[in-house]
Amino acid sequence: MQLDTVYAERVYAGVLGKFIGVYLGRPVEGWAYDDIRTSYGLVDRYVNESLNLPLIVADDDISGTFTFGRSVEDFADRTIDAVDVGQTWLNYIIEDRTILWWGGYGRSTEHTAFLNLANGIPAPLSGSIKTNGRTLAEQIGAQIFSDAFGLMHPGDPASAAKLTRAAASVSHDGVALDAAAFFAAMRAQAFLCSDLDELTDIGLTYVSDPRLRQLVAAVTDHVQVGDDWKKTREWVDDQYGYHLYPGPCHSLSNTAMVLASLRVAGDDFGRAVAIASSVGFDTDSNAGTVGCLNGVRLGIRAIEAATELREPVADRAIIVSADGGEAITDASREAMRIVNSARTLRQLPPQVSAARFDFAFPGSRHGFTACPHLRSDSEVRISNPVGHALRIDVEKDAVVSVSTPTFLDPLDRISNFSTVASPTLYPGQTVDVCVSSNVPTSIRLYALYEHGQVVEHRYSPATAISALHTISWLIPSVGNLVPFRLGVEISAAEADAAVEVDSVDWRGAPSHFEQSGILLSSIWDTKPSGLAPWVSSARNWEADFGSTYCVSHPGDGGVVTIGSREWVDYTVSTTMTLSLHRSAGLVVRARGHRNYLAGIFAQGGILLIDQIDAERRVLARVPYDPPLDLPLAVELVCIGDELSMSVGGERLVNARTTRNEGGGAGFIVEGGTFTADGFSVRRYDSDDHQKQRKATQ
Repeated sequence: MQLDTVYAERVYAGVLGKFIGVYLGRPVEGWAYDDIRTSYGLVDRYVNESLNLPLIVADDDISGTFTFGRSVEDFADRTIDAVDVGQTWLNYIIEDRTILWWGGYGRSTEHTAFLNLANGIPAPLSGSIKTNGRTLAEQIGAQIFSDAFGLMHPGDPASAAKLTRAAASVSHDGVALDAAAFFAAMRAQAFLCSDLDELTDIGLTYVSDPRLRQLVAAVTDHVQVGDDWKKTREWVDDQYGYHLYPGPCHSLSNTAMVLASLRVAGDDFGRAVAIASSVGFDTDSNAGTVGCLNGVRLGIRAIEAATELREPVADRAIIVSADGGEAITDASREAMRIVNSARTLRQLPPQVSAARFDFAFPGSRHGFTACPHLRSDSEVRISNPVGHALRIDVEKDAVVSVSTPTFLDPLDRISNFSTVASPTLYPGQTVDVCVSSNVPTSIRLYALYEHGQVVEHRYSPATAISALHTISWLIPSVGNLVPFRLGVEISAAEADAAVEVDSVDWRGAPSHFEQSGILLSSIWDTKPSGLAPWVSSARNWEADFGSTYCVSHPGDGGVVTIGSREWVDYTVSTTMTLSLHRSAGLVVRARGHRNYLAGIFAQGGILLIDQIDAERRVLARVPYDPPLDLPLAVELVCIGDELSMSVGGERLVNARTTRNEGGGAGFIVEGGTFTADGFSVRRYDSDDHQKQRKATQ
């Protein structure tokens, strides 16, 4: 299949279908079937509010799927194998915090595999039956790999099954790998074929375990379109329920239920994910698998028919990992990421969007909804019927506000699932919004900041528009805070207005962003808002009583970052007070916490390093014995292929690097601790680049 706009739209439908299924099944995950049936019957609507939960959550079945899928872009120079995906785990997972169920060694399949990797057992041994035993290796979880990797191989089920099997073998083995390959092959073939029986036959081609082959044959023979879903559920539980297999959540039980849900619902997208969410088993994982496959198989129009499921989601997702700037995302962006991974696998150049938000797919929203923090004078009607522009209808004399998350919204805060992220948007960045209206309309951009229990608002000047116009606004600084939403306020004074937002964009590092001073308001203020934008793999990352921050880590890999992949050419600076440490310094261009450039004090000198997975390459080294317990003004500069570090205003070391992709910035400490007073980021422009070149020659 050609990697064209038709393919991209089907990928988008698959990603969006995955999100919808997970959000539908997530609130009742772990519930007994009888409890779901008694409380809700058929879960054909979002039930999160009845449980006082947010709709958009950082679910492991979303975070794992799309984070592990990044292995293709991270290892673009070679054919991906299990070892590479294992390195992806170690780069993006923060132990005990992100992506996985941290249920204990020998209890949680993924936790066990992660600890094996961390202790030097490479994939696929990390997830093998030989290492962990059959029970652990054959639990549910492998099937989430079938989504991203399956979507990367349109019309090529063999390659989809092969790569999915390799990726899933990091944590699973045995029949679990067959189940993952089965669904991956179906997903890949669904780009060319919508017939479920034919897709099932294709999937079986990649299954060798007789248990799974018998299961698929039995479900296919017994379950038909339009069957009573409750009776079907009883039959699946009787034939393949958890009580028949060892462990808490066996892959065979869930494979049977996924296939049965697909068959009972036929071509009804909404009913299929509803059944998968209502029958118990692993509800969010199974409904996500169903939603992704049917999104590709049936297309975006089938999802549009389930308006009550699509509208509240508005494409939004939170993908937690050590690459915090990639956490706040949406179905369109993740779809294009997969499209570009597919292009990488075919050795084609990436497809680059003209703007961060381009609304290219029919109905795509990039997270824009009626702003939950600002009241609109009338109903907010948002649409995008054909793609390419977000339409907002505004009644005469009304003022409406729409916004999208750029960081964790306080209304979506949840305590029972670890959520870490960095903002996508910062003070000092310029936002460009291309907008038009059919009648004269007044528009203001705005940003929302969380300050304790209060939401602060900052507005751009009002702009009168009618024809296509680009509004540019420099995001203002509000103390140590960062914006968590970006919005558009529209006033229609003369007539009903149809406003179209063609694109929203921001790029590069901030012109200037900083945090400074003491973040603590009292000794009881253990989590001040200034720390919220940071993502930490260090054991202790805290606000300090005498400085802005304190970072401490007993071993290797104590990395703390802020920022995003939009940050390319910039300088970071702070005042460090070193104490006990084996190495300590500043990090730039971080894409995860084992993939970065850094300038560190170590081994009696200053080292410029390039860290890629377990390999630390020293780019330059100069002797230097830093004083302990005294403040040091430290600056690290990355611009183009140049990296340099200054102490006390004097440039002491510089080097060349082949790493020119953007990434976040922050701190590193290994085997010790230090405090840091303030943190500043400044973007370099072309004039700065010339000055930097002269200074290093």
